[in-house]
Amino acid sequence: MLVKLNHFLEKIMPILTPGSVVIGILAEKALQPYAFLSAWFFAFMTFSGSLGAGFHDFARVLTRPLPMIVNLVILHALMPFLAWGAASLFFPDEVDIVTGFVLAAVIPTGVSSMLWTSIYAGNMALTLSIILIDTMLSPLLVPLGLSLFVGANVEMDLGSMMKGMLYMVVLPSLAGMALHQITGGKVKQTLAPRLAPFTKLSMGVIVAMNSSVVAPYLSKVDAKLIGMAGLVLALSILSYLVGWLAARLFGWRRDVIVTLTINSGMRNIGAGTVMAIAYFPPLVALPVVLATLFQQSLAAIFGQFLRLVEKEQASGQAEEELPKAAG
Repeated sequence: MLVKLNHFLEKIMPILTPGSVVIGILAEKALQPYAFLSAWFFAFMTFSGSLGAGFHDFARVLTRPLPMIVNLVILHALMPFLAWGAASLFFPDEVDIVTGFVLAAVIPTGVSSMLWTSIYAGNMALTLSIILIDTMLSPLLVPLGLSLFVGANVEMDLGSMMKGMLYMVVLPSLAGMALHQITGGKVKQTLAPRLAPFTKLSMGVIVAMNSSVVAPYLSKVDAKLIGMAGLVLALSILSYLVGWLAARLFGWRRDVIVTLTINSGMRNIGAGTVMAIAYFPPLVALPVVLATLFQQSLAAIFGQFLRLVEKEQASGQAEEELPKAAG
């Protein structure tokens, strides 16, 4: 039953998170008092996602770390810089909105990257390592990125933020990896599949709870909200494109291209919304919540884009070989 439920949730992922935003807006008053539980749901998600790899998986990827390093630079340097520049240009007098755009860009890659990488035959070992390493580094990288881009304009309790991410991210990750190591990887086939549907449902719960907090901003559709949504969409598309272009420029294999494309575009929306609500004014969470409307659907679209590019390349190679064969 759990396996069937997980397959069903995988199919509806492109509408699960946007649907959760709608639920959060409609059930604003009922959900707001429970928003503090988001951190616990997120810790569970992190633990569940970490069951798929042990400490030895890091060593394997670290022998060829360049793809992972490039992905981390895109996630925590290039895209936050572009998000800060674009938000500052279009919303110059809205410090909270600019902070929200930077936060939406600087948060780690999403756990659901594993799902899309698997669907489009990417490099699963690399994906898992990027997710875990990025997740474990996030208590340092996220506050650092925010401090560099908006620290002078926004009051932040960096110590509390790092402590919160330690409990939400690092400790659950280490626990999941340790369990994988102790069981010799058996937990990946036993416990992980049983927890998988609850992980996806937890994402929906987190998004719904945190959407209820920003519901007053989302329920009023005006030019500013539409402009923010458009900018979020443009930056989300750009994230996927940058990952794809970087992998192509380095001449990496198809599976690595898929992995960098997906991991550069996906963001851990659960972590972003929890942090935004916990440490910033509600308006900061708005760009992060808006990203939930596009992220999963864009992952599906770019998966099809990768397949289309692959077919065109195969067709072009076949056309080049025909004259050679005729000659």
